[in-house]
Amino acid sequence: MDTLENYCQIIQKVLAQYTKISYANVDVQNEAIFDQTNDRYCVISGGWDEVRRIHGCLIHIDVINGKVWIQRDDTEDGIAYELENAGIPKSSIVLGFKNPDVRQYTEYAVA
Repeated sequence: MDTLENYCQIIQKVLAQYTKISYANVDVQNEAIFDQTNDRYCVISGGWDEVRRIHGCLIHIDVINGKVWIQRDDTEDGIAYELENAGIPKSSIVLGFKNPDVRQYTEYAVA
């Protein structure tokens, strides 16, 4: 198995865990959306908080030029940390939601 294929499998495994989360005070479910053709992976939250509709992107990850780009991360602990613990090195993870000028000061790849 090549590195890119391995990264994609790790991403799917980590994101799939978010579909099992249950929320105590709201009727919200998470749905994983995997576009393996274009190497795009998302977790979308949807449901209701009484009369208010909830719908949004919890996590969005793209694989671009062999690197894992985290485009959105609304998790408590940070999805980068989970991907790293699952086997993707920091040098292959880009915090795409951070300003490009700031990325050099993170422990992760710049681009």
